[in-house]
Amino acid sequence: MDMDMHMTMGPMMGWAWLLVWLLFLAVLVVGIVFLVRSLTDRDDRSASRAMGILEERFARGEIDRDEFDERKRALES
Repeated sequence: MDMDMHMTMGPMMGWAWLLVWLLFLAVLVVGIVFLVRSLTDRDDRSASRAMGILEERFARGEIDRDEFDERKRALES
């Protein structure tokens, strides 16, 4: 009976399931990579944006050099 089942399903059925699982694992890995990258990139963008605002305030004369340096050190730490 086991032989009959194998013959009706065909030898390609095993390969098809293997490909489905490999595709599933690939999608899972890519999803995890994108999730991790999006979480870490957000922190980098926030720090970059904060530094840009600080530089703009210094360029407009809203803060002096000492305050700029102090806040820059705080952002870099």
